[in-house]
Amino acid sequence: MTTDSQPSRPPEPAALRRDVGLFGAMMMGLGSIVGTGVFVSIGIAAGITGPSVVFAILVAGLVATFNGLSSAQLAAVHPVSGGTYEYGYRWLTPSMGFTAGWMFLCAKSASAATAALGFAGYALHLFQVDREDWIVPLAVCAVVATTLLLLGGIRRSNWTNIAIVSTTLIALASFVVAGFPVAWREGSANMTPLFASDVPSTATRQFLEACALMFVAYTGYGRIATLGEEVHNPRRTIPRAIIVTLLVSSLLYAIVGGVAVAAAGTDILSGTTNRTTAPLQIVANQLKSPLIAKLVAVGAVTAMLGVLLNLILGLSRVVFAMGRRGDLPSKLSAVSTRSATPYVAVLAVGIG
Repeated sequence: MTTDSQPSRPPEPAALRRDVGLFGAMMMGLGSIVGTGVFVSIGIAAGITGPSVVFAILVAGLVATFNGLSSAQLAAVHPVSGGTYEYGYRWLTPSMGFTAGWMFLCAKSASAATAALGFAGYALHLFQVDREDWIVPLAVCAVVATTLLLLGGIRRSNWTNIAIVSTTLIALASFVVAGFPVAWREGSANMTPLFASDVPSTATRQFLEACALMFVAYTGYGRIATLGEEVHNPRRTIPRAIIVTLLVSSLLYAIVGGVAVAAAGTDILSGTTNRTTAPLQIVANQLKSPLIAKLVAVGAVTAMLGVLLNLILGLSRVVFAMGRRGDLPSKLSAVSTRSATPYVAVLAVGIG
């Protein structure tokens, strides 16, 4: 007696795993935003518009929130990896999606390199190592270490990011607490005149320029949307995470910027800097507290590391999405069965 054997089905391809909740997604957004914006851009913007930089921060945050609401709606409707690339491909045309994907890869690859160099410079300054020739090798080591971390899976990356961002937030909170008494005492002098120029047309132009600069500092919320296939209940989690991230970062930027300007004045905050000293760190040095200055220096290092981690994470997901659609080699869409991470895409980004 014989029995008909059923044809064996090919194994299902490995898929990304949903291991990130609302808090983790929000912290990834903060890890992408709280970097050069708070440690560097506020100082540059203060030099442009004067004490009114605090209002420029709030205006930029409001504009970024409106933009973020659009991204949140798109992510809720189409919660897949790839972010802007996928939205352009699906809702506009494939060629628009292709263009958006390549523009993202080019722009954020440069940003990742800048974050790695910033991390290296701040780390050497923190440990008082006066060797500029070590900056590039240390930056490369940071990229390699971050790539290896991401190969371990989104859960491990998520918890590492939470630890990094928490350290940065503690450093900034310490700066605010230490700087508030000085800001209260010196604020009336340092916050006037409100604008850098007393000519209305020039003051308006400078204020809008500062708003534009600070708007760029909020753009990291887009990293949340690239994780569409790795968060729990993405239709609810991604929009909430984007909105909460923008609100928290706006409030954080405004408080830190207000305390920095009121405590030290825009002349010190906007002083000439290099790759190893952030403007906020210069203000911390003015507080005459070695501990706070050291904490801010640590915060600058962890902030750059968090930005680097989230940029490589976002880049790898866009590369993964483009490989899946055939706009890049299909092997880039391979997913590890053990860690559920697009390991080929992560390696490609890390090497590139």
